[in-house]
Amino acid sequence: MTIKNVLSPKSNLDPHGLIVGHNDFKYRVDTQWGALNPKDVAVENCHDFAMDSRGRIIMVTDNPSNNFIVYNKDGKLLDSWGTEYPGAHAIEVVHENGEDFIYVVDSGWISNRNWDGISTDAWDSPFNKVIAQSGFVSKLTIDGRLIFTIGHPQTCGAYKPEQPFRPTDVAVAANGDIYITDGYGSDFLLQYDCQGRYIRHWGGHDNHNSDLNLTNTHGISIDHRDPADPHLIVSSRADHVMKLFSLNGDYRSSIATPGAYIGGAVFKDDHFYAPVCWSHIDGANADDSGFISIFDRDNRVVSNPGGTEPMYVDGVLQPMQSTWDVFNHCHGVCVDDDENLYVGQWRANQSYPIKLERV
Repeated sequence: MTIKNVLSPKSNLDPHGLIVGHNDFKYRVDTQWGALNPKDVAVENCHDFAMDSRGRIIMVTDNPSNNFIVYNKDGKLLDSWGTEYPGAHAIEVVHENGEDFIYVVDSGWISNRNWDGISTDAWDSPFNKVIAQSGFVSKLTIDGRLIFTIGHPQTCGAYKPEQPFRPTDVAVAANGDIYITDGYGSDFLLQYDCQGRYIRHWGGHDNHNSDLNLTNTHGISIDHRDPADPHLIVSSRADHVMKLFSLNGDYRSSIATPGAYIGGAVFKDDHFYAPVCWSHIDGANADDSGFISIFDRDNRVVSNPGGTEPMYVDGVLQPMQSTWDVFNHCHGVCVDDDENLYVGQWRANQSYPIKLERV
């Protein structure tokens, strides 16, 4: 099937007020919902969101002046703080024993004081805008006080020192076990207990059974839709697929997402929502071609806000792509109690989050 772009990339269309999505999942675009004065509260990339038990929306950004930005659902700024997480990339808020806690992922990318002012994709250059160090995952109180940090797995013997560790996402099970995707490092999925003690890891690239391989494993969530059968859903973003594993690491099945470099799942009732950073067009990940995919109880795509309508032929999902009308690169998504969406973006000209209001 050939898909034609509805609009050219970076068109002059103002998407504010545009209706996007398909079937029962359509949304009105509000581009001004999270807009702030960058002189006061700056962002670099709006990487991820979580909602706490008070209904506050907490966003992480890798801007060095403030890593956490806290909004209410009306888009009003409530707080901003944190400079300790220069590669802030993902956030999970977990309610434990009557109290909220933050798990924050720092992917290891830091702003380069020797940046040449030009290079943004020369990842191995000492003059690139960001350069790599080892990442980490920290558990914090809801107001940002550090409890503990999980660092490079070489410290527990799980990695060799030369294996990079640059984590991308975290999920916490009901028993407190912590699952971390190393999607910018060595592409393993690591499991720790509630005190940050290593249990096991799996994934990587060199398994005889390719179902176990992970490539740019960007997001992870725990599917609790069947309370008797909680399991992991993990994005293997570069392979355009999401993989299901037991909580002990046994492979179960895959969900193909053709054409979509898809991130981690965010669950709301019977559905889950996943950000797509790029569409696969003409053999490559195309710039400014993100959208959101929404999946039903059977893990079938029912809507692509900002993307083409999902189509199945003989039960097989056909390639999806952006319609170029709203997003640059979708990186994080949050769903509120009214089923509105809040979307954060990577490499989107330092723009603030966009709200998609359910219609």
